[in-house]
Amino acid sequence: MQDKVVLTKNPNMVSRMIADEMVLLPVYKTSDEIDCIYTLNKVASLVWNMFDGKRTLAEIKKKILKDFATTPEEMEKELNKFLKELKEIKAIL
Repeated sequence: MQDKVVLTKNPNMVSRMIADEMVLLPVYKTSDEIDCIYTLNKVASLVWNMFDGKRTLAEIKKKILKDFATTPEEMEKELNKFLKELKEIKAIL
């Protein structure tokens, strides 16, 4: 994905910190429709919180490299995988 891209959270996806773990839950009309709850690890939680409609992917990548012990190559691979998963569940716009 392009470094200048700015992503935002889908407003139909609720996120909450529960016991030191970020949880994502799609918003549905009835509880019968709920068939999934997603949990995020520490890095994924940081990335999720940075999807504010203002930060670019380049800024997010820089923050990951600053805060976590990883290589640029590994970070790119894992971030792309995470972004693909978020798009599949329609968590980001």
